Amino acid sequence: MSRICELTGKGRQVGHNVSHANNKTKRTFLPNLQNVTLLSDGLERAVRLRVSTHGLRSVEHVGGLDNWLLKTSDEKLSLRVRRLKRELVKKQAA
Repeated sequence: MSRICELTGKGRQVGHNVSHANNKTKRTFLPNLQNVTLLSDGLERAVRLRVSTHGLRSVEHVGGLDNWLLKTSDEKLSLRVRRLKRELVKKQAA
């Protein structure tokens, strides 16, 4: 399972461990991913996603999963979430 947030696209970053003697060794910084169940009012069901804590706060700030999906561009979203967004737009149009 890749370590990428399904909503924000946030992934791992690369940097250095720096010792007291200023020796640098490669390391990775991983996002804080959580398995969460978010409720979609438009689709009338619960959706289980792997989301970073930053992404979760953003979803709550915007006002829920549906609002987040409608305002976010498709490039950032994972394939699963893009399908959810398509379903949501189709259901709102009907």
